Amino acid sequence: MLELLEAGLKNDSKPETFFLRHKVGGKPFACRYLKIVPIQSWGSSFNFTVWYVELSGNTDWHDVKDGIHWLSKHRENETVRFCMKFLRQMNYTAAFDSLKQESNILLEHPALSELFDIVSSGEYLKTEQFMDSAVQNGMLNSYISKLDYKPSWKSINTDRPRPGMRGGHQMCLDSYSDTIFLLGGWDGHHDLSDFWSYHVSSNTWTNLSTDTKADGGPSARSCHKVCVDPERRQIFVLGRYLDIQFRTAGSLKSDFYVYNIESNEWMKITDDTSSMGGPKLIFDHQMCIDVKKRIIYVFGGRVLQPAPISGEVSTHQEPVYSGLYSYHVSTNTWLLISTEHDTLIRSRVGHSMLFHPIYRKLYVFAGQRNKDYLNDFFSYDVDSGVVEQISEGFSRDCANLPAAGFTHRATIDSDLDEIYVLSGLSKDKDKRDDQVQNSFWVYYIQQNKWVCVYKSEVPNVQYWNKTQTLEPCPRFAHQVVYDSLRKVHYLFGGNPGMSCLPKLRLDDFWKLTLLRPSNPQLIRQCKILIRKYKFKELSYTNMLEAMIYLQSSLYEVIDHTHPVESLEFAKLPTVMFETNTCRKHQSLNHEIYLHRTKLFDELASFFPESMTQPRASLFDIVPL
Repeated sequence: MLELLEAGLKNDSKPETFFLRHKVGGKPFACRYLKIVPIQSWGSSFNFTVWYVELSGNTDWHDVKDGIHWLSKHRENETVRFCMKFLRQMNYTAAFDSLKQESNILLEHPALSELFDIVSSGEYLKTEQFMDSAVQNGMLNSYISKLDYKPSWKSINTDRPRPGMRGGHQMCLDSYSDTIFLLGGWDGHHDLSDFWSYHVSSNTWTNLSTDTKADGGPSARSCHKVCVDPERRQIFVLGRYLDIQFRTAGSLKSDFYVYNIESNEWMKITDDTSSMGGPKLIFDHQMCIDVKKRIIYVFGGRVLQPAPISGEVSTHQEPVYSGLYSYHVSTNTWLLISTEHDTLIRSRVGHSMLFHPIYRKLYVFAGQRNKDYLNDFFSYDVDSGVVEQISEGFSRDCANLPAAGFTHRATIDSDLDEIYVLSGLSKDKDKRDDQVQNSFWVYYIQQNKWVCVYKSEVPNVQYWNKTQTLEPCPRFAHQVVYDSLRKVHYLFGGNPGMSCLPKLRLDDFWKLTLLRPSNPQLIRQCKILIRKYKFKELSYTNMLEAMIYLQSSLYEVIDHTHPVESLEFAKLPTVMFETNTCRKHQSLNHEIYLHRTKLFDELASFFPESMTQPRASLFDIVPL
């Protein structure tokens, strides 16, 4: 049996569609029977449920016949390769050579066969040279790409002038000019209307405008959104928050602006987008652009409602949320795609929304609706209108997802197929209050997997005073942009959420680089592994030579400032005094051969699976 899917159904009668695994070795395989096993039932009464399952796929006999033939041949080849691996592991050389010649099937890539010959001959120096060359030639790039990122924060210090303290501001990055733009925000006392640019290469801020309204642009605002068209060098601005005392009929118009980067000029597109069929005045929404088709998508946000008329009894107003809209820049027209009442695309505030230009999908994550902190994750295909629920955000999944929260900051790298989320204000269900607990997550689209690479949840103020130049303190209402060319994030400002200083805002500026092991680091890792194996082999035959090798060749590749590496190195001498029970039953030469093949197996794990012998072993299929 081959597992095709592990998933869950909602507790309702609505149809759901799941995509089953249908390829092995990159080829589609034919399937005759399916087994569906319930792993959890709903409710406490454990009543039986009735399912109707419909399968869709390719039933054309010509294609199915080809699939059956390919799978049969594939299984035959894999069986032979498993046998070849076993024979070589056991040093049954004659049987291995005979099977290889008779079947004409390759066990692995010729380069790996060369590596096996080097390792099994005990040529440890040549083994190091081989791995060094493999790393330099990019043969281990796929291994590096699967390793978890390590975060590297760097505080960016600049000369004045520079933007002051704020939260609820907006930033965007123009990668063509190597420039970050920052607009508005709230400084703890009032909205701001300044406009700044930061040139990355020169590490300088430029004040483009102290008052954008006076320059023909938007008025002072916070909780607005911007997006940049890097090809046409334009920045679009929509939305803002207004305190209830300032909400009049005239002030609740949804103005819409565009800024021309080349000419440094603002232009008002419209006084009120709702009069054109677009959204009403909203805040804490999301906006992103399809550069190729020049379409801007606006989703969610809370609609600002008028203040109660003087003399009327003030009643609690239910929040109104905005739906999903598209704005066609070329034709200056708005289109309502989904209303706030759509159950498939639930409107919200404080969420994240990103556009993948290759898949042509919007990715929406988290947010808040009424008193509910949402943790769901779905995509919307802008061409077909298909909504795919990637994650429901159930409590059982919470440990593997960013915390349900508000003001997440998300970015996307469509080349790497990765989404990055820096959390903000999160909801602690046990404590029933809000927590400022930043964490940085990576979502791998192809693998459908979340990985947390950074957390900053220490509530101690003294700790953050000591580390203020090493990493940013937890915050919300901050802003993050991503440079997809240089693969770095930039963070500015925000609200640290200090109850003793409720009006405090931040003006610190940070650069975040996600690192994986470099080529030299990976080469060192390989050398440590190889030299440990050589030391153990020497300890079988010559303890004095083994001790000298430990104190010289192995010592020089260890990072003795690293606690784990240093401790493991300190334990290595015990290997020389261990009693090896295998020697009672097998010759020393055979034991050394098995020792070397074990090293080969570990080195082979660095290479792509398509190049190596089968990962599993014949031993695994023997029943006990």
